[in-house]
Amino acid sequence: MIFDEFSIKTLIRPVPDFPKPGVIFRDITPLFQSPRALRLVADSFIQRYVEAEFSHIGAMDARGFLIGSIIAYELNKPLVLFRKQGKLPADVLSEGYQTEYGEAFLEVHADSLCEGDSVLVFDDLIATGGTLIAAANLVRRMGADVFEAAAIIDLPELGGSQKLQDAGIATFTLTAFALDDH
Repeated sequence: MIFDEFSIKTLIRPVPDFPKPGVIFRDITPLFQSPRALRLVADSFIQRYVEAEFSHIGAMDARGFLIGSIIAYELNKPLVLFRKQGKLPADVLSEGYQTEYGEAFLEVHADSLCEGDSVLVFDDLIATGGTLIAAANLVRRMGADVFEAAAIIDLPELGGSQKLQDAGIATFTLTAFALDDH
């Protein structure tokens, strides 16, 4: 199957004024409702990472879980869950970050990674980069390294990809939207 960014973009639904006025939310649920599109997305990531040298996949709560778990399964890698505050039952490390809408906290089980581990982190999209930078900080606090940050969508005008690159984190996305793309 040949990657077709246009077909993926057509299945990402713009939802104006969600979760607040002036924001265009990029809804990936139509991608997951199309077996062909989901296969295209998953296969694109699998082809990129099948021979890459990293030890774990990290997935962001909650939409990052969708694609991260598929890729972890397909590449036979352990999956590390980065959750919203208060969702993990054991000892956690916590990291605060700024979102487009305010402050939030990301948590991970403190025993998820060790020195020498290398993590490919997944989210559905890169907006301001706050979630992925918080995850990278948590990965580093456990003595591990971030291999790359990957997402289906980049919103480059919000500066997240640039912040990640400025923090020494390589990024990869399948498609990008300008803020005024409908």
